[in-house]
Amino acid sequence: METELEIERLPVDLLAHIFSFILSFKDLAQASGVCWKWRRGVKESLSRKERLSFAGWKVDDESAARVVRAAYNIKELDISRSCWGCQITDEGLYKISLTKCVGNLLSISMWGMAGITDRGVIQLVTQANSLQHLNVGGTFITDESLYAIANSCPQIKTIILWSCRHVTENGLKKLVDKCCKLKSINVWDMKVPVDCFLRLLAINPTLELKPLTQHLGVGRIWPAS
Repeated sequence: METELEIERLPVDLLAHIFSFILSFKDLAQASGVCWKWRRGVKESLSRKERLSFAGWKVDDESAARVVRAAYNIKELDISRSCWGCQITDEGLYKISLTKCVGNLLSISMWGMAGITDRGVIQLVTQANSLQHLNVGGTFITDESLYAIANSCPQIKTIILWSCRHVTENGLKKLVDKCCKLKSINVWDMKVPVDCFLRLLAINPTLELKPLTQHLGVGRIWPAS
């Protein structure tokens, strides 16, 4: 009884500050079940976050969407593959695309998520109109995702496409042609011809293609004269 009274004396703001140091979503869920005030503290803590990462945690579609829904002020979202294996699918991306924060996201990482396809990526990026940085490396996306990014994300500056072997020159050209603010693309281990990169630079001479030496065997790629 005395312990319960001590808990009740802690203000929600203080609880939220304490919970902000807890990285485990499982621990936060357990804290949320202690009492109504702790539940409010957990929600307040999540609402203050500007960056949210699921990397290293085993979460499913519903759990991820529920946390993102509560963390409605985030600007950076990392839902990359974890050591437990990818648990988030297209359904999870769809649920996340409906959350309040998605239109304000500046950075999204979906690195190595083998369980997602164009369907989920397109649903998410078409709602993320403020997006500046995107990592979809190691996924099975195709040109369809790049078309959606080109049409929906005019602020995009950097995109990581390493090992996206189903993307072709058509998708890359559409992306570079429409995204005027694009500064950098990671194209490592993609199955596109070397000449494609020169043609991309003809469209945008200041574009940085990473890593350059692996593709042309030179220190830098220059557009054809």
